[in-house]
Amino acid sequence: MISIHADPAALAEAAAIRLLTKLTTVQAARGEATVVLTGGTLGIATLAAVAASGKQDSVDWRRVNFWWGDERFVPKDSPDRNEQQARQALLEQLDVDPVRVHPAGAADEFADVDAAAQAYAEELRQAAQAENTPVSPYLPGQVPRFDVLLLGMGPDAHIASLFPEMAGIRETGRSVVAVRDSPKPPPERVSLTLDAINSAAEIWLVVGGNDKAGAVGLALAGASPVQVPAAGARAQRKTLWLLDEAAAAEVPGSLLDGGSNDRDEEH
Repeated sequence: MISIHADPAALAEAAAIRLLTKLTTVQAARGEATVVLTGGTLGIATLAAVAASGKQDSVDWRRVNFWWGDERFVPKDSPDRNEQQARQALLEQLDVDPVRVHPAGAADEFADVDAAAQAYAEELRQAAQAENTPVSPYLPGQVPRFDVLLLGMGPDAHIASLFPEMAGIRETGRSVVAVRDSPKPPPERVSLTLDAINSAAEIWLVVGGNDKAGAVGLALAGASPVQVPAAGARAQRKTLWLLDEAAAAEVPGSLLDGGSNDRDEEH
């Protein structure tokens, strides 16, 4: 499904409202909900829009589980960490249960990025084992239920910290990978694998800007995930592309004509 919005601000607002609605619906069905957060300008703007929304009280935030799709392997208090940005934009504004907040390890907590990745994988495994509900066929017993997994995308079509042609995007059978020599700084990161990402019930790719248009077009045209990692994002139930007008400029026309798409023209 593709949903197009006028500009980045409208896109972040729309994503926030969708997220609040989805979490409320999931909690009504089973009491708790799990969301996997992303960083980046639009990812954090979406979280800030959730915090600012008049509908945020519809969610019982004490019963929301928070994970991250990837994290930069830098010190815990670094402003570069997705965790720190998410806390400032959203988590510090809410009454969350700290036990349900699951950031990946930092550079001042682990000896190296491999140890941080291994610890994050183990935390995911323990959460999966504690659940009594069915999970996806991907990585059985290794990841818990992800109701919504948010992703941004770079101009090179990377998602989380899975970059084109690098080892991480080729990894199978594991939930977490340690990333070295990232094409964008910092060089070391912890990332969910594509198998872990695709275990989610719903994946939402929130993408804005004309510098992303080519990558969006390639991903939606069915390019190889090794060259275009975003093309490999395939959720168990729904894969939703939330785009602004600029990012949607090269979406194949046949997809825009489909009945599963919508366009928000509000400014």
